[in-house]
Amino acid sequence: MNHQAKDLMRASRLPLLPIDNPHVAKDLKRVAKGALLSPVLLVRGRAADGLALIVADGYHRICASYHLDEDADIPCRIAELPS
Repeated sequence: MNHQAKDLMRASRLPLLPIDNPHVAKDLKRVAKGALLSPVLLVRGRAADGLALIVADGYHRICASYHLDEDADIPCRIAELPS
């Protein structure tokens, strides 16, 4: 499943890390060399309960993708919160 970078940032309520963040910069360099970034791991939030999307792995990759193109489709793996 893919989701746009801007939607993941909005749903997670996390701040966008700057381009000069070491981890974001590293991911941007990888993309510039033609490498694909790994999928991100997410835990679905519950909007009705005020719970934001949790980025379990891949926050820096989402930020790097956003800097390249906020409409970029990011491959995601989504886990559900236990009931």
